[in-house]
Amino acid sequence: MIPKKIQTWQMTQPWSEEGSHVIPGRIEQTEIDVPPVQSGDVLVEIAGCGVCHTDLGFFYDGVPTIQKAPLTLGHEISGRVIAGDSELFGREVIIPSVMPCNNCPICAQDRGNRCLHQKMPGNSMGIYGGYSSHIVVPAADLCVVKDRDSMPLEYLAVVADAVSTPYQAAMRADIKPGDRTVVIGAGGGIGNYVTQLCRALGAEAVIAIGRSEDKLERALQFGATHTINAKGKTEKDVKADYEAICKQNGWPSHYDWNIFEVTGTKSGQAIGLELLSFVSKLILIGFGSSIHTIMISDVAALEANVIGTWACLPKYYPKVLDMVLSKQIEIEPFVETRPMSTINEVFEEVHHSTPARRIILTPDF
Repeated sequence: MIPKKIQTWQMTQPWSEEGSHVIPGRIEQTEIDVPPVQSGDVLVEIAGCGVCHTDLGFFYDGVPTIQKAPLTLGHEISGRVIAGDSELFGREVIIPSVMPCNNCPICAQDRGNRCLHQKMPGNSMGIYGGYSSHIVVPAADLCVVKDRDSMPLEYLAVVADAVSTPYQAAMRADIKPGDRTVVIGAGGGIGNYVTQLCRALGAEAVIAIGRSEDKLERALQFGATHTINAKGKTEKDVKADYEAICKQNGWPSHYDWNIFEVTGTKSGQAIGLELLSFVSKLILIGFGSSIHTIMISDVAALEANVIGTWACLPKYYPKVLDMVLSKQIEIEPFVETRPMSTINEVFEEVHHSTPARRIILTPDF
C-alpha cells in the first residue's frame, strides 16, 4: 500500500559559519509528500540506510549537494519494492548509490558511475534520501536480492556504497591474481572491504596501513597479509616499513604496486604519493579537500597512473552481492544497526570518531 506521506529525518540546515559565528546544523523528523510513481519508477519501503562519511561531509563540512536544504540525506539503501514496476513488485532490492541516465556519451563509454546526469539519493533526487520510511527511485538499475538466506536485508544496505565502491576501484585498477597491493586506511568502513576484495581477486600481497593496532589486527583476519601502523610516523617512516616488508618477502618495492588511498586525509594521500613508484597505480577512493604540492613530471618519469574512482557501475552490483552472500566478502563483522530516531546522536558519534562498525539506521517511525 502506498503511504499517504513519507516519514523522514530531514536536514533542515547544514552546519555553517558566518564570520566567527558557528551556526549548528539541524536534522529533524518530519513528513513529506510521496512523489508520483511514474512509468519506470518504483516505490521502495526502506529496510536500512547506512551512515556514510559523504553524508557527514554534506551536513558538517560544507560539501555542496545538488539539492539544497531542506533535504533528506542517505544514499546507502536496501529495501522492498511495494509499488511500481510489476516485475519488481514485492522484490527485495539494493538501490545503487548513484544511478546513471544510461543515455549520454559518458554512459556509452561504460563510465555511467560518473554520469553527469546521475541520480543520487540524499543529493540530487530532489528532497528525497535514505533516512526515510520510503523512497521513489528508477527501476532500471536496481539490484534484486534473490536469496539472502539468514542475512538481514538491512545489512545489505552497505552493498550500495561501502562494498560496491571498493569493487569499482578494484576494477579500475584491474586487480588480477598475483598482484601486489597496499591499502591506506585499511581499518575504516571502506578500507576493510578493499582488503577483502583485493585478496578475493587473487592479490598476492595486501599491505594494510592504518593508525589503530586493533583494526590492523582485524584486517589480518579479513584479507590483509601484512600491516603497518602509521600512527606517529611520517610518510618516509611508513615507506621504510613498507620496504622492509618487501625485502623480507622477496617483493620489489620500487615498481608495479597498486596503492589504494581510502582515507581522503592529507596524511593518507601523502603516504600514497610517497609509495608511488615505477609502473604503479595510485587509486584514490577517499574524498578530502587537502592540497598537495608534487612535481607532476615525476608521474610521467615513473610511468605511473593516478586514478580517480567514484561510486560503482550498477552492472557490478549483482557480482558484489554474490561475493557478499557467498562470504567471499564478510560484512556482518563490520556493521551494526540502530534506530533511525538516533540519527542525530549517530552523526555526532561518527563525526568525532571512527566506529569499528558501519552504522545502519533502520526506520522506527
